Amino acid sequence: MAAANQDSSRPQNTRAIMGFLREHAPFSSMEDPHLAHFAEHATLRFFADGDAVLSPDDGIVKRFYVVKQGRIRGERHNEKEDRLETTFEISQGECFPLAALIGERPTRTLHRASGDTFCLSIEQDAFITLFSESETFRDFCIRGVSSLLDQVNQRIQSSAMASMGSSNTLDTPLERYALRNPIVCSPDVPVRKAVARMHENNVGSIIVTDDNRHPTGIFTLRDLRSMIAKGEFPLDTPIQQVMTQNPCRLPAQADAFEAAMLMAEHHFAHLCVVDADDHLIGVVSERDLFSLQRVDLVNLARTIGTATHLRTLVSLRSDVSRLVDAMLAHGADSGQVVKIITTLNDVTVRRVLELNLKKNDPGIPFTWLTFGSEGRQEQTLLTDQDNGILFQTPEGMTEDEAREKLLPFARTINDELAECGFTLCKGNIMASNPKLCLSEREWDDWFIRFIEASTPQNLVYSSIFLDMRAVFGPMEPLHRLLENVLTRIRKNALFQKMLAGNALQRKPPLTMFRNFRYLNEGNKHSLDLKRQGLAPFVESVRVFALANGVEAANTLERMDALARNGVFDPKDANAWKEGYSLIQAIRMRAHQEMLDRGEELTNYIDPDDLNPLDRRILRESFRQAQRLQQKLEVTYQL
Repeated sequence: MAAANQDSSRPQNTRAIMGFLREHAPFSSMEDPHLAHFAEHATLRFFADGDAVLSPDDGIVKRFYVVKQGRIRGERHNEKEDRLETTFEISQGECFPLAALIGERPTRTLHRASGDTFCLSIEQDAFITLFSESETFRDFCIRGVSSLLDQVNQRIQSSAMASMGSSNTLDTPLERYALRNPIVCSPDVPVRKAVARMHENNVGSIIVTDDNRHPTGIFTLRDLRSMIAKGEFPLDTPIQQVMTQNPCRLPAQADAFEAAMLMAEHHFAHLCVVDADDHLIGVVSERDLFSLQRVDLVNLARTIGTATHLRTLVSLRSDVSRLVDAMLAHGADSGQVVKIITTLNDVTVRRVLELNLKKNDPGIPFTWLTFGSEGRQEQTLLTDQDNGILFQTPEGMTEDEAREKLLPFARTINDELAECGFTLCKGNIMASNPKLCLSEREWDDWFIRFIEASTPQNLVYSSIFLDMRAVFGPMEPLHRLLENVLTRIRKNALFQKMLAGNALQRKPPLTMFRNFRYLNEGNKHSLDLKRQGLAPFVESVRVFALANGVEAANTLERMDALARNGVFDPKDANAWKEGYSLIQAIRMRAHQEMLDRGEELTNYIDPDDLNPLDRRILRESFRQAQRLQQKLEVTYQL
């Protein structure tokens, strides 16, 4: 009540301005005294359509503005074409010019009213006071959209936290989790003595170290159960004969997410934490990482990876959705969550393959390939199958004979994956398609034709087949194939230009005035976050990656590599990664909400269903996609 009384005692105009500010970030997260400071020092200014609000010729910026009504567009002179071009649009609730005001310099951009526009404005002294006293405002001024992205991620996490009740996050360094002074023994210690030491200290593992405290092996209670069940070794056996050699390890600075992914991928429950000289300093277990979770990533991956029947795999798919909620609650960002989903999908695919190989091995060595979003490790809960087979032709057998043996096996795999929730591909991009069950030589020939022909259909295929990864079987054949493909693309400027032109067909859904451009389909007032939001990033980055020999398929990893190679400015790369990640986060949250309501998963959202902060950041993310496409246009002169 005290806050309400204090608010009512303020002049009506001050209250009205504070009410307006509360609807827009970062002001919506600021304390009332700071909002009151802004309101009490603010003046309302009117600018007619076309009026210059700020100009580089005005000298050092002395005022801070918030758009109350209308729009402000930024204009810069394009020296190459000798014309003014619009570089951005600022709409209601957004503020300017932060960089110039903080840097105490003139603005580098002409700010002009686009239509009749009203702005709230405070002078430099009031801005400095606000900057120094409000941590939220200061963080926004320094980090811009990045700070707003944090707010969105925090809200996603807090809503997931409501049912989880945990304070651990996946960004926490392992040194915070790791058991210090771990239980160790030398290689010659008998198993009986080592197990007694584990029992005395109530731990599930013991690390075997050499004289320099380098970890050489690990022995767990699971190893003990297996050893007793098999009856191959007595308990007096030296532990070095039954331990798991070269245990997996990570440096203390690595985070919990990296540890969780390693455990899930390789189905183990403990890993060593070491210093820069590979000296053992601790042990972290899956229980340490996920003690408060209802669904455990590592345990779920292991359960999938050891399932003995298809029906078990089918029943486990529902746990993946609950795991996504859990991961969000533990601080995983959208990039981490899609990698978690992809890892569990990979484990499922491998297990389906393993179970069928036990029943009916076709006897042909092969690598199971995935394409598209699975190839990029960017799958969400809404996914279909895009896969193929790269096989080695046995001596004395033709390629057609090998294919004939593999196709029935591939059809069974595709059908069983469909039962597990991976819908059959409507375009028949599946291993059971004879055109996608090929030898290494045939795949190489296929890509030669694919790159040289550059037909419209091949350009459509580029969004699928140029993002590929091996999930099962030997990796070397695919590595050789990719090396050849990247070499040919780097040498083929025409193919690159056609890829770039194709990438520009997917435009971010913004009008020239930064309103949302809705689909002209049955879903009125809807945006497709996959086709309109993510695709402009994915397809533009793919062109740059292939042209510069980047073998990684994941979009975020490609951006990092392009920044390291000097192709992308690091600041641009970070802005593009943030924009892409934000769209992915909103998409995943929408999928979780659809599941909660029992609805079929789609990629459509109505922006009116989002809060003002999400709508604003979605617009900013789409604007970053536009900037990335502009770089593509300039690079390839399109």
